[in-house]
Amino acid sequence: MKFQELILKRQSVRKYIDKPIEEEKLMRCIEAARLAPSASNSQPWKFIVIDDPELKDKVARETFSTIVNFNKFVLQAPVIIAITLEKPPVINRIGGRIKKRSWKLIDLGIAAEHFCLQATEEGLGTCMLGWYNEKKIKELLDIPIKKDLTLLISLGHFNEDYKLRNKIRKPLEEMCSFNKY
Repeated sequence: MKFQELILKRQSVRKYIDKPIEEEKLMRCIEAARLAPSASNSQPWKFIVIDDPELKDKVARETFSTIVNFNKFVLQAPVIIAITLEKPPVINRIGGRIKKRSWKLIDLGIAAEHFCLQATEEGLGTCMLGWYNEKKIKELLDIPIKKDLTLLISLGHFNEDYKLRNKIRKPLEEMCSFNKY
């Protein structure tokens, strides 16, 4: 698949079918994330694959509540990826403070997108999740208190008739300029 095709095909999938993820596909997604670039090669992430059905359901239930129920679809996904933010090397942290940049979050975003693009190429669907009960999920996954659970990604197969949505984006003129603001 050509890169432009892959970008157009990748979307947030919110409806999964009951079919397990093939291990080789999952491992190619993890490998794609592992190979993502990062500032000073710090690789400030850890990917936790949640594929035990009982644990996965417990984690999924922490992505919604009776008040906020837009993530209920996560229960359908056979796998959830939890990504923690790891401490980057000292030089990276000092540079980030001096320049007032959070390179570690940028790096984590790049790794997460590598994962999702590889999943798309594998014929799998993903959805990045920022809404969840961090404290409870950290307890469920034995994530140390001092670590940040930064992102969850649902992963699964979807029906072949799942509608590819048109990407609604700002016009090019609004998001890009040349040589000045």
